[in-house]
Amino acid sequence: MRMFIFGVCGCCGALRPRYKRLVDNIFPEDPEDGLVKANMEKLTFYALSAPEKLDRIGAYLSERLSRDVARHRYGYVCIAMEALDQLLMACHCQSINLFVESFLKMVRKLLESDKPNLQILGTNSFVKFANIEEDTPSYHRSYDFFVSRFSEMCHSSFEDPDVRTKIRMAGIKGLQGVVRKTVNDELQANIWDPQHMDKIVPSLLFNLQSGERTESRSPSPLQASEKEKESPVELTERCFRELLGRAAYGNIKNAVTPVLMHLDNHSLWEGKTFAVRCFKIIMYSIQSQHSHLVIQQLLGHLDANSKNSATVRAGIVEVLLEAAAIAASGSVGPTVLEVFNTLLRQLRLSADYELTGSYDGSTNIGTKIIKAHEERQLQEAVIRTIGSFANTLPTYQRSEVMLFIMGKIPVPGIHPALPSSGCGSEGTRMIQVMLLKSLVQVTAGFQTTNMLTALPTSFLEPLLSFFLTEDPEIRLLVLQILLSLIDRHDNTAKFRDISIISDISLLKLKVDKCSRQDNLFMKKHGQQLYRHIYLGCKEQSSGRQHYESLFALLGILSVELANEEVVVDLIRLALALQDLALSTDEDLPVFNRCAVHALAAAYLNLICQLTTVPAFCQHIQEVIEVRQKKSPYFLPEDVFIDDPKLLSSAEKVEGDVLFLQSKITEVLGGSGYNTDRLATPYVPQYTDEDRLSKRKSIGETVSLQVEMESRNSPEKEERTPAEEITFETLKNAIVDSVGMEEQERERRRQVVEKFQKAPFEEIAAHCGARATLLQSKLNQIFDITIRPPPSPSGTISSGYGQSQSRSIPIYEMKFPDLCVY
Repeated sequence: MRMFIFGVCGCCGALRPRYKRLVDNIFPEDPEDGLVKANMEKLTFYALSAPEKLDRIGAYLSERLSRDVARHRYGYVCIAMEALDQLLMACHCQSINLFVESFLKMVRKLLESDKPNLQILGTNSFVKFANIEEDTPSYHRSYDFFVSRFSEMCHSSFEDPDVRTKIRMAGIKGLQGVVRKTVNDELQANIWDPQHMDKIVPSLLFNLQSGERTESRSPSPLQASEKEKESPVELTERCFRELLGRAAYGNIKNAVTPVLMHLDNHSLWEGKTFAVRCFKIIMYSIQSQHSHLVIQQLLGHLDANSKNSATVRAGIVEVLLEAAAIAASGSVGPTVLEVFNTLLRQLRLSADYELTGSYDGSTNIGTKIIKAHEERQLQEAVIRTIGSFANTLPTYQRSEVMLFIMGKIPVPGIHPALPSSGCGSEGTRMIQVMLLKSLVQVTAGFQTTNMLTALPTSFLEPLLSFFLTEDPEIRLLVLQILLSLIDRHDNTAKFRDISIISDISLLKLKVDKCSRQDNLFMKKHGQQLYRHIYLGCKEQSSGRQHYESLFALLGILSVELANEEVVVDLIRLALALQDLALSTDEDLPVFNRCAVHALAAAYLNLICQLTTVPAFCQHIQEVIEVRQKKSPYFLPEDVFIDDPKLLSSAEKVEGDVLFLQSKITEVLGGSGYNTDRLATPYVPQYTDEDRLSKRKSIGETVSLQVEMESRNSPEKEERTPAEEITFETLKNAIVDSVGMEEQERERRRQVVEKFQKAPFEEIAAHCGARATLLQSKLNQIFDITIRPPPSPSGTISSGYGQSQSRSIPIYEMKFPDLCVY
C-alpha cells in the first residue's frame, strides 16, 4: 500500500509542468541556505530557451510568494524576489511584458505589507527593475499605486528612528525609480501630471527639510558616492535634481507649482533659508533655457500673495533675487518689461499698505494691521531684486527698463502716486524715492560707448526735473544715477572725497579720448547739466553728501566728456559757484557758502592739473596756499568734516583768497583757449522747466519775462538801412564785440535789478506805458486793414489832372483764378 502511495506521488510529480519543477527546485529545504544557484541557472536557461513560458514562470513565482507572505515564511519570500530579479536581468524577449506584470504584482504585495523589511525588499526590487531598459513598450502598465505608496513611505513615522530612516530612504529610491521608468516613455502614464507631481515633489521636500543643511550645494552630477547615499538628505537632493533635470519645457510648471504650494502650506517663505535652497536646486538643475519659466511662476506667485504679510512677500522676493542671479541672462525671458512691471507694482502696493496701515485700505475691526518696518524691508528687497534682474540684461534692454521705470515715477499734478490711498504728497514722495532707488540699482555698472543712447532726452529731462525738488534725498539719488550713467571707467570712487589733490596721478584715473558721440552729447545737453549743478549748489538743504556727489559729477564730466569747449564751460561754472557763494542776494547759510567755496577750490585744483597749463596751476595753488593760511574754512579739508570751523557771518571775503576770472582767462588764453568765452561770466539759462518746478521766486520769474519782452520789443524790430560791408566794418565789429557783450550784460543786470528792487508803482507805470505803445501799434494795424484797398483797375484822373484812387467794394472785385478756391 505504501509503495502504491509513493508511486502515485512520484507519478504526479513527474506529470507537473517542467517550469514548475524548475521553479520549485530553486527553493532549498532550509531558507537560510539561500537560493540554489545551480537550479537557478537551469531555470534561467529554460526561460531563455522557451521565452513563451516566461509569463507562466512569473505567475507561478508570484503565487508561491503570496503564499509564503501569508504564512510569514519570509526567507522563501526573499529567495523568490531574488529569482525574479535574476530573471528580469537575463531576459529581454518580447514576452517579458507579461512577466513584468507578475513581477509588479509581487512587488505590490510586498509594499502593502506592514513589515518594514518587506517594504524595503520590494522597493529594492522595483529599483532594479527601473534600471532595466525594455525592448518592447507596454501599453497598459500603471504606476499610480507605486507613486502613492512610495510617497507614503517618504513620510513614514515609524517609532524606531533607524527603521524610519530606512523606510524613508526606500521611498525616495522608489520615487526615483518611478521617474526613471516613466519619464522617457511616451506610452506610460505621464508622470508630470499634477496628480503625480503633487505627491512626488512634497515628499522630496519633506525629506529635504527634515535634514536641512546650512547651505545648498553648487551644481553637481547626478551620480554620487556610496557615502553620500547613506544620507537621506543627500539622496533626496540627488533625486530632486534628477527629476528637474529631466523636465521638458512643458513640464516645468507642473514641477514647480507643488514647490510653491508646499512652501505656502508650511509657512516656509518667512524663514527664507529653505525656500532659497529649494530654488537654488531648481535653478541649477533645470535646463538653462527654461529658467525664465521659473521666474515667471515666482512673479505670478508674488502677485497672488499681494495681500499676504510682508514677511511672506519678502521671502518670495528674496528667492527671486537668488534665482535671477543664478539664471543670469536667461532669467527674464521674452517679457522683459512685464517682469519689472510686476516688481514695480509690488513697490506701489507696499507703499500703499504702509501709508494706510492695512491691506484693504481700511482700519475696520478685524482688519489685519501691517507693520511698517516689515514693509520697508520688503521694499528694499524688491529694489535689490530689480537691480539683480537688470544686471542680467544687455545694454539696449537695460536702457528700455530705465525709460520704463522713469515713466512710472509720479510727477505732482500730472498723475497721482497712489490711487487707493489718498495720502497726497507723502505717498508721491515715497513712490518717487523708491523708484529712483530702483533706477540707482538698474544703472549700477551700466556701460555704454554712446552717451546719446545711454541718456536720451526722454530720460534725461525728467530725471533732471527731479533734481529741482526741495527733497534732499531725491536730489542725492538723481546725482547717483547720473554718476552711474556717465562714469564708464569706474572713476567715481576716486572722486568720492572732496580734497585738494596735490598730484592727480596718484588717483590713477582712466581717461579715453572724447568721441564724436560724446561731443554731440555735451553740445546738446551740456548746458542742462551745468545749470542743474549750479542750482544744486544753491539749495539750502544740501548737505555734505550732496557737495561730495556734485564734486564727483564735475570730476567725471572732466574725465569722460571734456573737450576744450567743455573744459572752458566747466571753469566758468566753477567761477560762477564762487560768485554764488559771495553773493548777498542769495540767502545761503554759512555752511553752504563755505561748502560752495570749498567745492569750487577742489574742482579748480583738479581741472588745472588735467589741463596741464603751468601758469593756470600756479594761480590755483597760490590761492589755495593763501586760503590755508588766512581762510581754511574755504577749503574742503576744513569744511567737510564732522565739526567744521566756518566763516563768521560778519567777515568779508575779498582779495587774494579768491580765484580771479581775469587771471585765469589770461593764462589760459596763452595756451589757445577761447578767451572771449572764458572772460564771459557763466549765467544759468533758465527754462520753462525751472518755472514750472515752483522753485523760483516771483521776482526772478518776472525778470525773466521782462528780459524776453525786451528782446522782442517793437523798437528792435525796426530795420536799419543796409550798410556797406567793408574791411573796416569787419575790423570794428571784431574789436567792439567784447564791449557790446559787456553792455548787453549790464543792460540785463539793470533790467533784473529794476524789477527786483523798484517800487510797485514804478513797475506798474512802466508796464502801462508798454501797454499804451502796444495799443497804438494795434490801432495802426487796424487802420491798414479797415481802409479800402486800391482798385485792381488802377487809378482815374480828376478834372484837375490829379490821379485819384477809385474804391471798389470787395465783393465786386475780380480776382485771378489762382487766388480763388
